[in-house]
Formats: sequence, structure tokens, C-alpha cells
Amino acid sequence: MKIRIKDNSVRYRLAQSEVTSLIKEGEVWSKCLFAKGELIYGITASDTEELSCIFMGNRITTKIPKVWLENWDTDERVGFEYNDDGLFVLIEKDWQCLKPREQEDESNLYANPGLQNGASV
Repeated sequence: MKIRIKDNSVRYRLAQSEVTSLIKEGEVWSKCLFAKGELIYGITASDTEELSCIFMGNRITTKIPKVWLENWDTDERVGFEYNDDGLFVLIEKDWQCLKPREQEDESNLYANPGLQNGASV
């Protein structure tokens, strides 16, 4: 799972296996190790009606309604967003790059619709 934090926005990008784990197991977590600590971030399925995001200690926990996740692994929805109190959160499927990179294994990512529609690289 990738995370991008810029100003007051948090963007998650999930590979196919991570979307499947979120749906079947109800959560997906990752972490970034620093010399003197770690940042843990994850998404959990919940019985809430709205998406929410909390930062406490060294952990970012984003909760998404379970009902939103139904069939997400097989349908055309790209993702979900949340915007409240000045914080914007985006959770989306991670697509393969339009221009392949040798150093990155993208076999677990979703096919890029731009490539499917005949876009040139």
C-alpha cells in the first residue's frame, strides 16, 4: 500500500491483493521505518456510515464503511474520498504506470485504463 501525504491531504493507493485483504479480512496495514521510530498506517472496514481518518501517536487509522467495499475488487469504482475539517482523504486502486519502470514490479497493480484505451506510452 502506498501513501502520499501533502499538506492536508492523505492519499492511499492499494494493489489488487490489498483491496482483496481489506474486503475479506477487514483491514490492511503498512509501515515506514525511520531511524528512531516508525509510521504505521492502515485502513479498516467498519460499521460506520462515513469514512474517517484519525492520527494518534505514530499511527494513521482510516475507517471506511463496510458497505462501500462490497464488490469493490471486481467493479469499476476507482476509490472513495473524505473531506471534513480541512482534511482530504482519498483511497483508490493503484494502477500500473503508463510508462513501465524497470525497478518496479507492477504485476499486482490494476491495469491502467489509459493503456486499455489505446493511449501511447
